[in-house]
Amino acid sequence: MSNDRPWASVYPSGVPANIDVSQHNNIIDYVSEMSKEHSKKPAFSCMGKELTFKEMDKLSTQFAAYLQSRGLNAGDKVAIMLPNILQYPVALFGILKAGLVVVNTNPLYTPREMEHQFNDSEAKGIIILENFCSNLESILSKTQIKTVIVTSLGEMLGSIKGSLVNFAVKNIKRMVPKYNLPNAVTMKAALAQGSKFKVDTNFVNDHDTVVALQYTGGTTGVSKGAMLTNKNLLSNCLQAKVFLVPYLNESKNNVFLSPLPLYHIFAFTVNCLVTMDIGALSVLVTNPRDLKSIVREFERYKITAMTGVNTLFNALLNFHAFVNTDLSSLLLVSAGGTALQKNVADKWEEVTSTKISEGYGMTETSPIVTVNPKGGIRVGTVGIPVSSTDVRIVDDSGNVLPTGESGEIQVKGPQVMKGYYNRPEETAKTLTPDGWLNTGDIGQFSDDGYLKIVDRKKDMILVSGFNVYPNEIEDVIGLMPEVLEVAAVGVESDKSGECVKVFIVKKDQSLKEEAIISHCRENLTGYKIPKFIEFREDLPKSNVGKILRRKLKE
Repeated sequence: MSNDRPWASVYPSGVPANIDVSQHNNIIDYVSEMSKEHSKKPAFSCMGKELTFKEMDKLSTQFAAYLQSRGLNAGDKVAIMLPNILQYPVALFGILKAGLVVVNTNPLYTPREMEHQFNDSEAKGIIILENFCSNLESILSKTQIKTVIVTSLGEMLGSIKGSLVNFAVKNIKRMVPKYNLPNAVTMKAALAQGSKFKVDTNFVNDHDTVVALQYTGGTTGVSKGAMLTNKNLLSNCLQAKVFLVPYLNESKNNVFLSPLPLYHIFAFTVNCLVTMDIGALSVLVTNPRDLKSIVREFERYKITAMTGVNTLFNALLNFHAFVNTDLSSLLLVSAGGTALQKNVADKWEEVTSTKISEGYGMTETSPIVTVNPKGGIRVGTVGIPVSSTDVRIVDDSGNVLPTGESGEIQVKGPQVMKGYYNRPEETAKTLTPDGWLNTGDIGQFSDDGYLKIVDRKKDMILVSGFNVYPNEIEDVIGLMPEVLEVAAVGVESDKSGECVKVFIVKKDQSLKEEAIISHCRENLTGYKIPKFIEFREDLPKSNVGKILRRKLKE
């Protein structure tokens, strides 16, 4: 694919071929401008409680001042381990205002996964939901974390609602295991302390400054931190915005439903940063598995846009209350994270009268690379490259292939990460010397520049939009003394797109499935736990002794 960008001919009118990021110095200036422009409008809501742009701005400034008062210096890393609650954007923008680097962490991580990510990122601080504090307690001494801020689900919902939510979470649902973190402070206490200090803005914060470490397995093995700069995130916000705006209503009262976790790069950019830019309300769904809570938000607000993954759309279509809800205000529905199944896309259009626009991206690209434009949605494709972005298809030797042929997708643009944190060898494998990112995904182009994903990173398993790396599962199961050999592969699943299946050669014949599952539960997040286990006498191997997962998959 040459630099002529055939897709530019199908851009909707008003969408520029290139975006200009020079108008903003950094993410914080950008967000502060938006906060002033939209000050009176609601920016985020959760369970009916709203925060205006002005309130958001004030609280995040207090949080920034608190973090600095604790001795955190520009460039230090702070982990956010929260579901979608109002504390998330307050913490996020506070961390950025203090010149610190955000480390988004999945709240469902096991202690082993937390320890890896905190040590790899060299995190010095964390803001965490109390539900997960017992996990933090078990590994805290093995990390560099000194500043711990703990919050509860109800802490920012107002005194009456907040107390009710916290009572239910602690005493009825018993979702907060006992923990002991001696020097932890609450979010409220941190904000109160912070209000006594001024934020020191005397630090370098330009286009090249890294502002987020977003963890991903990349195309291989162990989870690594993609270094995302101000320029990466600003670019991707502007790239997303010019394609999203044509879908939305002119009245400017846009309400985005945000069921995907904000720690995931897709929601982080679209449902937290882009919504700020366009002055939209981002409605945070704390637990998207609770479909009733999603329907409740549709009843509370005239939702104009939502993001999601195939599994969520499928679940909603099979949920009676959703199908009978008034969805007439919906203008934009965007899918990412995993392949959108055609039957789901078709049924969604039939039920809601809106088409799902599927896009493509990666953590390493902040994340958006391609989108299906308004008026030009083609189901089965991931759309066309966004402004200022070049995409090409290459063979194994890096030669550019003609249109219609399948090969590895390479991406170049201002949204492409700086590299992996402290991993120069991995960075060199992923980024070419002239700035092309090797995605490890296999795709092909149509004549007018629509991209189709043909296959995925060789062995990666995609469970409900989450990357699962076979190596990690094999490493965990391999720790069991009764296991001789293990291989993990993805198998198709109606529910989650794919699920994990493991093949095991026993060392000890007494080994049972139950023991393997309970060992996995202790060491792996729920979606990584094998759904199927098959015992074998031996596993297929290459001549150098490498287990052939492909053979097992077939």
